[in-house]
Amino acid sequence: MDSAQILMQQLPPVLRSLRIAIVTETYPPEVNGVAMTIGRMVAGLQHREHQVQLVRPRQHRDDNPAIQPNLEEVLKPGVPIPRYDALKMGLPAKQALVRLWALKRPDIVHIVTEGPLGWSALAAAHKLKLPVSTDFHTNFHTYTKHYGIGWLNKPIAAYLRKFHNRALCTMVPTEPIRNELAQLGLKNLRVVSRGVDTALFTPRHRSAQLRARWGAGGEDMVAIYVGRIAPEKNLPLVLSAFDAMRQANPRMRLVLVGDGPDRAALQARHPQHIFAGMRIGHDLAAHFASGDIFLFPSTTETYGNVTMEAMASGLAVVAYDYAAAAQHIRHALSGLLARFDDAADFTGLAVTLAGDREQVKRLGAGACTVAGKLDWSWIVSEFESALLELANGHPHEYSGLPA
Repeated sequence: MDSAQILMQQLPPVLRSLRIAIVTETYPPEVNGVAMTIGRMVAGLQHREHQVQLVRPRQHRDDNPAIQPNLEEVLKPGVPIPRYDALKMGLPAKQALVRLWALKRPDIVHIVTEGPLGWSALAAAHKLKLPVSTDFHTNFHTYTKHYGIGWLNKPIAAYLRKFHNRALCTMVPTEPIRNELAQLGLKNLRVVSRGVDTALFTPRHRSAQLRARWGAGGEDMVAIYVGRIAPEKNLPLVLSAFDAMRQANPRMRLVLVGDGPDRAALQARHPQHIFAGMRIGHDLAAHFASGDIFLFPSTTETYGNVTMEAMASGLAVVAYDYAAAAQHIRHALSGLLARFDDAADFTGLAVTLAGDREQVKRLGAGACTVAGKLDWSWIVSEFESALLELANGHPHEYSGLPA
């Protein structure tokens, strides 16, 4: 081998347009962090002239494949997920995917979710010797204790380990999550972070009219929660922390934005609070920006996109010291971080804000500055780089997955 050939081998792969098959069981307009994130990634790849084939369940009877530049949608049958009726779980489709990808081979298959459709994609890619990457978005194994099925924790963790270890790479949003999953036995983990839409989520969308509907005057403070109204989100702590805050500041209001299986019961028990339901787009941005303090005591996040949306909206965030909050908040500078799963610490920090409007404003301004540096464009670049590396010749190593 001459020196020129050696030099060529040492050069990074040439940036090229890829044909990327992305398989996901949730996608916009469905409203959740996974759908939002993969929607951003797909749009970014389209903009960079990659050819994206998006495989997902049909969301409703009148759902038709999108017609967009650099995007081909393939819709598959799905069934509602128990307790998440607005979402569909894709049905097994291995043979259909083998036929689809044998006809026109993608350069790489990226699997977003671990359901039956995702497993089928993994098996089909293995059969065709296609490189595969996966995402890790949801700590399903930690949800079990919130639904009274803690005995399933180890079997679910084993399934996730078996699923992701069949891929060449599993992308995770933070370094702590990478460390946690490595402890569970997941391999080939790579951090690809998340961004926030700072054009949409901004203090400029604060609405005096919306606050008036909540019964909040100009100097009154509003605590807000945004997310699913579901057991894994730890809503009882939001409610108890707010009760303590209101003892310090009786004029405070609590607004809960989102929907889920626990909403009806909580709303019936707490009619004094505002349950705003599901909000999207500019309406959601106005709800964020019209609050003052963001309470987020979830202990089951892999990231927590709403934390970044609250920061970009200029809110003082109280959250546990992990996931997105740990990665981006500096305690007492751009938010307040409670010791993980310490309800008393979380409540105490929330109470310190209830009577201190100046601290709320200072933390909100610091949060907004931090979020302003997290544009989605560089996140898409990280994702694109990972896909290019995998598509440019990494060995196809699959262990034990049936063809």
